[in-house]
This record gives sequence, structure tokens and C-alpha cells, in this order.
Amino acid sequence: MKHLFFPIAVSLVASISMAAPAITVYNKNFGVVRDRVPLDLKAGLSDVSYSGVTAQLEPESVILRDPCGKVALSVVEQSYRGDPVDQQRLLQMFEGQTIRFLRTLEGKDVFVDGKIIRAPSMVTSKNQYGNPQQKMLEPIIEVEGELQTRLPGTPLFPSLGDDSVLQPTLSWKLFTDQDAQLDAQLSYLTNGMSWKSDYNLVLPEEGDEVTLTGWVSIENNTGKTFEEAKIKLIAGDVNKVEPEPQVRRKEVFAMAMADSLSAAPQVEEKKFDEFHMYSLPLPTTLRDSETKQVEFVRGENVKTDKRYIYDGSGGMRYYGGLNMNQNYGQNTQPDVAIYRELVNKEENGLGVPLPAGRMRFYRMDDDGQLEFTGENTIDHTPKNETIRVYLGNAFDIVGERKRMDFYKHPSRDLMRETFEVEIRNRREEAVTVQIIEHLYRWSNWEIQKPSHEFEKTDAQTIEFPVDVEADGIVTVRYTVEYTW
Repeated sequence: MKHLFFPIAVSLVASISMAAPAITVYNKNFGVVRDRVPLDLKAGLSDVSYSGVTAQLEPESVILRDPCGKVALSVVEQSYRGDPVDQQRLLQMFEGQTIRFLRTLEGKDVFVDGKIIRAPSMVTSKNQYGNPQQKMLEPIIEVEGELQTRLPGTPLFPSLGDDSVLQPTLSWKLFTDQDAQLDAQLSYLTNGMSWKSDYNLVLPEEGDEVTLTGWVSIENNTGKTFEEAKIKLIAGDVNKVEPEPQVRRKEVFAMAMADSLSAAPQVEEKKFDEFHMYSLPLPTTLRDSETKQVEFVRGENVKTDKRYIYDGSGGMRYYGGLNMNQNYGQNTQPDVAIYRELVNKEENGLGVPLPAGRMRFYRMDDDGQLEFTGENTIDHTPKNETIRVYLGNAFDIVGERKRMDFYKHPSRDLMRETFEVEIRNRREEAVTVQIIEHLYRWSNWEIQKPSHEFEKTDAQTIEFPVDVEADGIVTVRYTVEYTW
């Protein structure tokens, strides 16, 4: 429940009842909050204070307006108090004064007078390496002429003045040229909100069709609980580097002005500007320091393909210069990587924009139990695109890469080397392995005497797809000639 209060004489009384808040959360640790503030305004200036905003509100992003556009509401002045009182803050406010402390001795309450010489506070200093570090200073209390570095009991503070706030508070000096009653819309940006997506993909005992379930996890660390809020999520890389907060406010201004009241039985997705928006189906309570999870996508019988990829040259790449180092090409990388691919199309049981997140794969065992088989992250993926996820290395498939010959012509600009790549399949069934070879010495090259067909995938990469029988061995051999 939000509260409106008016501390000075030229004030008004407004209802404290509020419409449900609406929140739009970005996956960059910030969000947009929209609240309804019922006001009963008189012509002229009025001072209004509104408590219940977040502790990480960006004051310069605040917008207070009549959503119907009928009342010319002007904010003449605004202030934000984001330091509500707590025990530490109260001790600091009464530093240098004597207050009473309550403690229990042998079952009896005893009151002790103590002077607050120093209140507890956080200070910043530098460590031995010159890096800043924070340290909490202990309180110092004088009791009966002696100093102690702990509170002698529960502090009992005198009554506070009207200037203190118990919750983060916005105060305005408002002006209208006529009497008006309205539900003003309050919109602002706040830090401390984020969300992420996770995908669980379950494979049956046999086969490659999965059941995909996508979840969103929303985190609220704003210092405020939102009761029965309407929540939207924005997926995409929203730029936040601009130094001026006004730039960031313009990026989400249309979002702050929107206030859809429609509801749906499931999460709705739509394109919003250059991003994608997901609206949760029902209002939900999002408590401070809480993580809430909601299912937002489900796909049945989604076809996937398992791919085995052997990249035996490891980190060797072409970096734009002639490479004549004969030590290159000698390394052996035995691991054959396992990838899962799926096409994000409607005919494949999906066809929806998938926000960036983590994909976890499970396989059903013959005892009916799910076993984890690997995970990795994906980027924001539009519909009709292919997702490829690295899940680990094959146990029973081994690769070996050797350079067999190296030749540099003594007078011509020519260099030639020969490689053999061996794939050993120790499984009980045949597999197809994609062998990737990087041509890293120079930009002009020609493949000679290849033992298998290959495909040129870019200016410096070729791939050999090879079928390896059960418990079989296949050797790929080729020569590459560079000229410059």
C-alpha cells in the first residue's frame, strides 16, 4: 500500500488507494516502474510527498503526468530522499547525544544511559596495493565514563522530526491552473532489477527429438516489494553506455508511457522497437530480494541434430601475415567436440524469438530417470535461425592430427605442407565427424591431392565430413600449397 502525505498548510488530501503497479524489466540490471497516484488537486501550488518508490530510483528519470492528457499538471520542483532511517542511520543522526539503551539482566529490563561518541559507519581506505576497500567502523558508546565498542543494549531513540522518512520518498511542488481530480501516472527508471532465461531440453531414451521448456527468472533487489504487479520483460542489447541519463530515458520513454491492461492465459511475445517484449500473463507479487520464475515457452517434438566436430589445429588461425614458422602445425588435439543443433522454426515446434540464456540438456535413462548431459549459453536468437550448443567432448571418439611434410622453395615464393587427420571411432555404431582445418599461413592457397571431398567454409577454412564405421578408423590426408 502506497501512502500520500502533505506536511505543510497549503496541502491537499488524496486517497491512498493505488492501482496495481506495472514493471518492465531489462536484462541489464534496470527496469521501468509505473504507478498510479490518485490526486485531488486545487488550483495553484501544492506540496505533495509520495513514499513507496524504490531505493535505487534514478531521480532524473521521473515522469509524473495525467495519462489522459486532460489536466495540465506541472512539476515545479522535485526532491528525492533515498535514505530512509534504520538503526545505523538513527545512531548517526543522534551522534554526540545521550540516549537510553534497554538490556535484560537476569530476566529484568534495565535502562542504561549512553552517549554516542561515534556511530557505526562505512569508510573507504586503500589497501597495501593501493586499491580501495571498504570497512565498517564500530560504534563507540560512553557508559558511566567508560568507552565501549558495542551497543550496551537496544537503543531507544527520541521522537523524530517531520524531516525524517521511513521509506524512499519523492516530494513535489505541483501546479495546476484549476481544481482537478486525476489518477496521475508516475514512471521512473530504477536499478536493481534484472531477468534471465533458462531452457531445459529433455531427450528420450532413444532419438533426437526434445521437449523444450523455457523459464524466465526475475530478480528484484530494488529495496521495494511490488504487490500484484503487471510485469513485462525486454530481451535485447539495450545500450546503456550513454553518460547522460536523459539519453537512456528517451530509449525507454515509450515503454514508460505504455500501460496495457490486457491479460492473456500465457506469456505473450511481441516485437518492440528493435527488441522483443514478453508480457507475463497474470499480475504477480515481486518481493524485495526475491527471484521469481515463470514458464514462458514450451516446444514439443523439437528436432535436434547431434554433430561431432574435430578441430585438431586448436588455436591456429590466419592473422593477416605470412607465417613461415615450422613449429606451427605440430600440435595434436585428441578431443572430438559434441554439439546439438536445432532450428528455431514453427514447423519444428518453436518459431519464437528466444532471449539469451542457458540451455541444459537431459537424457531419459532406461530406469525412467533424467540424467544431465551438458549445458551452454546461447545469444538472443530470432525465429528461423539455427542454434548450435557445445555440450562437451565425446568419450569414445578420438582424433589425431599430424603434419607429414613441409617444403619451402629455395627461390620461389612457394610453401607446401601435408597433413594427416585420423578419426578413431570406438563406439558400437557408425558416426559422422566434421573435420575442420584452418589454413593459417597465407591468404593464397590451393588444396592438392585430398583423400576426401571437402567444403570451403570461408577464406581460410575447409571442412571434411567423414563417415566412420563402428570401431573403425578413417584417415584424411591433404596437401596445401601457399604462394605469394
